[in-house]
This record gives sequence, C-alpha cells and structure tokens, in this order.
Amino acid sequence: MNQELSRGALWLEKLAPNAPRLEGLCASVQVADGELNGETARFIAVVPDAHNHFPRAAGGEVGLLEGWTLAKVVSDTIAADAQRAVKRPIIAVIDVPSQAYGRREEAFGIHQALAGAAAAYANARLAGHPVIGLIVGKAMSGAFLAHGYQANRLIALNDSGVLIHAMGKASAARITLRTVESLEALAATIPPMAYDISNYATLGLLSSLLNVTSATAPDSDDLALVNNTLIQAVAQARQDATLKSRLGAKNRHSSSLVRERMRASW
Repeated sequence: MNQELSRGALWLEKLAPNAPRLEGLCASVQVADGELNGETARFIAVVPDAHNHFPRAAGGEVGLLEGWTLAKVVSDTIAADAQRAVKRPIIAVIDVPSQAYGRREEAFGIHQALAGAAAAYANARLAGHPVIGLIVGKAMSGAFLAHGYQANRLIALNDSGVLIHAMGKASAARITLRTVESLEALAATIPPMAYDISNYATLGLLSSLLNVTSATAPDSDDLALVNNTLIQAVAQARQDATLKSRLGAKNRHSSSLVRERMRASW
C-alpha cells in the first residue's frame, strides 16, 4: 500500500477501487463513481497537492480552487440526476486539516468559495440525494463546513488521528490567550472544546462511530464495516432527509429544548 497517500485519498481508493477519477478538475479534488449496494455512488475527497496554484492549500486544505470545484461537482451531480426518481448517494470522504489561510485567499473571496461548496451539498440533500460524510482523518475549521458538514448522516472512524474542531490547538490558544496545555485541561471537562472523536461523539452529530482495526491500513473487515455502515446511512437518509437525528445526544438536550420552545411560540 502506498503510505504516501493521504487518508482521504486512501479511503477513496478503497471505497471505489479502480474507478477512474473524474477529469477536468483541480488535482486536489478527486471524484470517483463507485458502487455501493448495487447502485452508483459518487465519492468525493479533498487531497494534498504539492503543486497547488495556491501554496496555502497544498496540504489538503480547502481553498479557492477546492471550494469552487466541490460546488461544481456536487451541483453537476444534482443536475445530472434531476429527472431520476432515485438520486444517487454522494459520499464526502473527509480528511481536511483546515481552510486555506492566506491573503490571496481572503482577497479573492475564500468565504464565497467555501459557502458555494456548503450550499451545493445542502442543495443535494434537499434535492433528495443521500449525502453521507465519512470522517477518516481531520475535519477542521471551514474546510469541514465546506466539505461534509451538510451531510444527512456523519460517520467517523474511532481513531486517534480523527480530529474535529473549529480551529487547531495552537490557533485556539492564541485566540483565547491561553496555553495549549490549559486548553487541553479545559477540554477534559468541556466536550465541545475537545478535539478527539470520542468527545465529539457525545455532541450527537455522528450517526455512527466505527471501531476499525486501522484507519491508515484498513483490512477487509474494516472495509466491510464501513461499506455496510454507508449502506445503512443511505437508507436512513432516504427515509428521513432532515437533520433532527443530530439532536438526540445528552449534550444536545438544551438545543432540543430551545427548538421545542421556539416551535411552541410560533
């Protein structure tokens, strides 16, 4: 196995083996049409590109090219399936360390590029496509919002390399005028501040947390577990396209209560 592959690229290859990549895209967005439970599914991953036109996005970050390309790919999928009674699943394979921070990115409107990607995923979900986010590595910052967070269902691997947060630890420490060590101490008692996937799971946003043998060298059992979970998630999304399943965890009780009271008042 090629150990140089990012987690996103590795899992894309494992889930859609030997499937050709969609042509005409930037090198950092890879798209493959594979098979899932006998039907075609579109798998999408953002991967590192050392020769990226924008150096800030060379490590797998989601920047201008990635945001607009994701928006195009997902929007094209919606248009292609517009007349089909059954819309094909869209699987976002997620391993994104951050949005691309840079002066050029800000000047050229990275906020619009990432918003375009997020809107396209939301439109796909609302159009009837089962959109599933499979978190195999990092899901950080605006990159996660643009690539995968709008999914009907979020699935994550239970692995120490799977991290989810609004920003990296060093950045969070600078913003809050704390040390990384003090932030980690707070995270031990405040789940939303934690980076590890086990704490994130308590927030109710995941539909499944999968115990795999290896997130970087999956065996046949790992692949079977992930594929079966994807199949179940697609079926669930077709039965209930809303996001209300994200409010079921204990740590989302207050969010559920607020929504109940808002509905009552209206």
